[in-house]
Amino acid sequence: MAKVILKKKIAASTNAFYDVKTYARKIWLAGLGAYAKVGSEGGEYFKELVKTGQHVESKGKKVVIEQLDAANSQIDQVKSNVSSVKGRVEVQLDKVEKAFDTRVASTLNRIGIPSKHDVETLSAKLDELTALLERVARKH
Repeated sequence: MAKVILKKKIAASTNAFYDVKTYARKIWLAGLGAYAKVGSEGGEYFKELVKTGQHVESKGKKVVIEQLDAANSQIDQVKSNVSSVKGRVEVQLDKVEKAFDTRVASTLNRIGIPSKHDVETLSAKLDELTALLERVARKH
């Protein structure tokens, strides 16, 4: 069984190799034929091919430049749209953040937890009272 499978694989490889070899030979012969034809018809045919190649190349470059310019234009437009959307999103996020902060502060205040401002005010008053007590203690 294994020998049959191996023989089939070898046969398939041999056929593929033969096909590649045949195709390569045809390419070689086509190249020789083109060379002989150019040689027999002279340099005019070669010059005509070069001229045609240059024309095709310039057309191709023009198309590539046009497509590149169009793509860059679209990219610039998308960048502008993204910047605009980003600005609006940031404004909305700021509004949401402020609303959230206000609601959290309101909730904390309702349950009796002092705000940062309340603590800072109380701390300032304590500092004043401490200073006043120190002056009174020095006088006595």
